[in-house]
Amino acid sequence: MRGGSQPNGNDPASTSGEGADSTAPQQQIQMRQQRQADAERHHMSSDDADFNRQGNQQVMNAAGARELTAREEIEQIKKENLTGRQLRIARRLAQRNNLSPTSDLDAVRLLRRQGVDPFGRQDMANVLTPVEGADEPGPGVALPATVRKTPVSDHKPQVIDDDSREQEVRKIQRDLVKRRRKRLGILFIKLACYVFLPTLLAGYYFYKVATPMYATYTEFVIQSADAPGVTGASGLFSGSPLETVTDSITVQGYLTSRDAMLRLDEDPGFRQLFQAESIDVLQRLEADATNEDAYKVYKKRVIIGFDPTEGVIKMEVVAPSPEASKAISQALIGYAEEQVDQLTARLRGDQMTGAREIYEEAEAKMEAAYDEVARLQRQTATLDTAGENALIMSQIGELESQLTAKQLELARLTANTRPNVTKVRVLEDEITLLQGKVDEKRNEVSQGVGNNESLVDINAELNKAQSKLVVRQQLVAAALQNLESARVEASRQTRYISRGVSPVTPDKATYPRAFENTLLALIVFAGIYLMLSLTVSILREQVTT
Repeated sequence: MRGGSQPNGNDPASTSGEGADSTAPQQQIQMRQQRQADAERHHMSSDDADFNRQGNQQVMNAAGARELTAREEIEQIKKENLTGRQLRIARRLAQRNNLSPTSDLDAVRLLRRQGVDPFGRQDMANVLTPVEGADEPGPGVALPATVRKTPVSDHKPQVIDDDSREQEVRKIQRDLVKRRRKRLGILFIKLACYVFLPTLLAGYYFYKVATPMYATYTEFVIQSADAPGVTGASGLFSGSPLETVTDSITVQGYLTSRDAMLRLDEDPGFRQLFQAESIDVLQRLEADATNEDAYKVYKKRVIIGFDPTEGVIKMEVVAPSPEASKAISQALIGYAEEQVDQLTARLRGDQMTGAREIYEEAEAKMEAAYDEVARLQRQTATLDTAGENALIMSQIGELESQLTAKQLELARLTANTRPNVTKVRVLEDEITLLQGKVDEKRNEVSQGVGNNESLVDINAELNKAQSKLVVRQQLVAAALQNLESARVEASRQTRYISRGVSPVTPDKATYPRAFENTLLALIVFAGIYLMLSLTVSILREQVTT
């Protein structure tokens, strides 16, 4: 058993009534020593606290069932198996309440009779700080051992009147107000250091130090020439923003590129504008700045946006002076026009070049066909093969008519019984001559005469050359039509810039926006402070638990 020795028959059971009728411990001492009780609570394990609460509950239940004697109460307390440390705390608490226990177990009993939990949170605070007039154990006491019985003191706990209680309450309220004011003061100091002071510095910079910047706004759209007579699916998107959306995106990318910045640095002197001594340190470009540094400033000062639904390119140029802002805007628009013209220049050139080459080749072949026809006509001394054929055939027909007439006349003479021999002989000679002429003409048509080609061959060669000439003429006509179509298509693919809003010299500084920037700085610093405070609070809670 971990408690003290068994009590004798002189246990102060008779004094339990007096302890029950006595008032509670001094509340003034308890409130002053609440912090010491909290510190002591951290040293006490949770298992002991739960165990003690169960023991107190058992005692209260037993007391409510029937009136127990002191011995029975002590026996029940023994069954709780209290530790030596708990018994020592109960002994000290009983002495502070002017009780005279005969043992540590009796101290627990007496305290519970007075309604005091010896292991409670506030009651343990009375043990930590000594109180004047409290009985201290003698040097020979070895806790938790039974001590000698001392006579019961007639001193009763001091009764706190209403005035004293009100004074203590006011004192506690003043202490709470003082601590609340202290915390508010610390919070205000933190806010002043981490939020208000940086915001004040930012506002001073935006209102007094920052160099005024002037902005020029420009809006333009890329358009294409309308092709006449375009119908069907090809003319569905003609003139719409979707037709030039690719060109607009390309121009936007070029105007925000390093190439445009370098050209701008050569023409209006972009880098020199932002290296002037009149610009504040935060916005000034260093004298030995690289192209990358200048490009960062360029991207910050030249803002270009594109709206695909409307096809409008919006440009904002910020510069230290109004004239420089307008000059930079006009230079960038000129660069955009050059870039737009270069986008389709190669395509238009290739189309026109190909169509022109095809036409020139067809025209050259047609001229060669003309030369071939002329050569054949000179060679055969024939201007028109059809006329030559008609002439020869008419001659052959006339000769055959004469031959037929002579043959009829000869047949008539030979039909007489006594024909004229001379006439017959003359007719026969004429018939022979006419037949030779007919054969000669026919040979001239089919076989030729001497070294000359036949009329059939000449006619075939001339017809072939003339057929080629007709084909070449048709090809030349098609090539000419193709050339005209290519010229129309090249004209349709021509892009040009139409300005919706032209750059105008500003007469008032646009940046910095002091109020908006200062408010934004306040929000940013407050957000940073809030995040850091939450992080520190969470870490502190994790370390404490």
